[in-house]
Amino acid sequence: MLQRAAQMICVNLGEAAKRLSLEVVELHPDIRFGLMIALRDKVAHGYRIVDPQVIWDTIATAVPEDIARVEVLLRR
Repeated sequence: MLQRAAQMICVNLGEAAKRLSLEVVELHPDIRFGLMIALRDKVAHGYRIVDPQVIWDTIATAVPEDIARVEVLLRR
């Protein structure tokens, strides 16, 4: 159940990143929007080839870092 929840977080983040304009993505290269989208596509379309450890490591480290960067961006 935790693996599925982590996968859904990746899918939701990727979907949100896909909705951003190219301008926003290009202005903030420190936020891994492209990787969010790529991981979303892998999870949504090829879930059997996605290593659960990669998903967990992403949720545990990369996602909190990017959320902190987005929060700073939103406060501007």
